[in-house]
Amino acid sequence: MRARPKLARAFETPDAKLAYNRRLFATIAPRYDLITRVLSYGQDARWKRRAIALVRREAPHGRALDLACGTGDFAHAMAADGRDVVGLDLTCEMLQRARDREPKAERREPIFLMGDMTRLPFPDASFAVVTVGYGLRNVPELSRAIGEIARMLAPGGLLVSLDFNKPDSRPLRAIYLGYLTIVGSALGLALHGDADTYRYIPHSIRRYPGARGVARLLDDAGFADVRIEPRLGGLMAIHVARKPGVTSVVAAARESAI
Repeated sequence: MRARPKLARAFETPDAKLAYNRRLFATIAPRYDLITRVLSYGQDARWKRRAIALVRREAPHGRALDLACGTGDFAHAMAADGRDVVGLDLTCEMLQRARDREPKAERREPIFLMGDMTRLPFPDASFAVVTVGYGLRNVPELSRAIGEIARMLAPGGLLVSLDFNKPDSRPLRAIYLGYLTIVGSALGLALHGDADTYRYIPHSIRRYPGARGVARLLDDAGFADVRIEPRLGGLMAIHVARKPGVTSVVAAARESAI
């Protein structure tokens, strides 16, 4: 029987958070999609469609990497557009669910790999697009992960990331985190017999720099055109940023089509 991860020790060190996340997401993989819908007030699919729409509009061609791919929503959506896609996640249980999704005949199937997004196993400038769904908040070393994303992207390449935000308003933040704690505790007890299972989410948000903090880190890493699209009144956020380059991926695709 898999040992339950201890939330009290999850944030002590980067290695502790990595080990905790590996055990946690292996545990919740069978119910991950359900929980995401519940905790997003049923809006998760809508936000992901918006993120993919941004990818299609701002980087319509090129190889894509989906980090913290989970059950593969972003990876499969981009593959449906005819892209070559690699999905990477920390746990084999999540990857198996991504692989087991019913294929569509007209779609290229993504390649799914297990790995750590702070130590990516790809050469520099390998991808035109990197997507991240609920991943930056969970990574043990955020600056290092952003540096790896910058390394992965070709000049002009696009980053699109969807995640929880940490509201600036203290009263709103307290209400928001209180809701996630109460609902997460109830779901954890009902589904896993452990209230801590989904209390990880508000704990991780408290230690997360929030959308503005992530935008500053992207600026510091050399990204250009960094912007934030608030969702759900600012409780969620989509980050969009581009790796600087003489010729953008979009411009290069247009030139090749002429």
